[in-house]
Amino acid sequence: MPLNHDDCDLAVRLARETGRRLLRVRSGPERAEERKALGDRTAQEFLAQALAQARPDDVVLSEEAPDPACRIGARRVWIIDPVDGTREFAEPGREDWAVHVALWEDGDLACGAVALPALDEVHCSCSPPLLPPAHAGPPRVTFSRSRPPGFLPALLVDLGAQAVPIGSAGAKCAAVWRGSVDAYVHAGGQHEWDSAAPVAVARAAGLHTSRIDGSPLRYNQPVTYLPDLVVCRPELARTLLASIAEHLDGERNRDGERNRDGEKSPAEGGER
Repeated sequence: MPLNHDDCDLAVRLARETGRRLLRVRSGPERAEERKALGDRTAQEFLAQALAQARPDDVVLSEEAPDPACRIGARRVWIIDPVDGTREFAEPGREDWAVHVALWEDGDLACGAVALPALDEVHCSCSPPLLPPAHAGPPRVTFSRSRPPGFLPALLVDLGAQAVPIGSAGAKCAAVWRGSVDAYVHAGGQHEWDSAAPVAVARAAGLHTSRIDGSPLRYNQPVTYLPDLVVCRPELARTLLASIAEHLDGERNRDGERNRDGEKSPAEGGER
């Protein structure tokens, strides 16, 4: 798809300005819950109004607004996460939160911008970050602290990898292209707005992006839920995906054995 620099420039400007407004909000209410609510509202209102003015014919899919039914038949859909990592945003001193602005057009992501306001950085697909040289030591893998994959401990052993906890999805993806980690593996469920902009930037930077089974990530789908995600350095992708596949097969086999013995699998009951 030909790159539209006007759209990319708009995504960058909106992500940067949203971040500036959020930094001002951050210095306001003392209670974390109030900061979260005010941040979500401030960012959503600004982005919705700005996109309505700049691209009145486009559709917007946002975490903070109802899902517009008309987006499925639309050619152009902006996929935004006004505050990615609301919990981290509300904690004083945390830098691992982000703003996501992405455009889906004619079947695929056309551009994306990820702002890291606390670091005063905006990364975009139109001028993608240059990947640093490969890390000489053991692979470093980041993941969700609240919803880590069940196979994570075995994966870390397989790869001889180091676990690196980081906050929001956008911050995790940015850590890969900034060279702080080598891979981000997620299997605890997300929605399209959690990864659209980071994946657009990661792809443009030359990183591997896929589902955990290696299949493509698809956006503007009727159901916005995306169960899993891998973003990693390209030289690590084959080994990482093979290890994940091995452990997923092992989990399925164990679930089948439990079912034959009359036990409930995690998908059928109990905590998830």
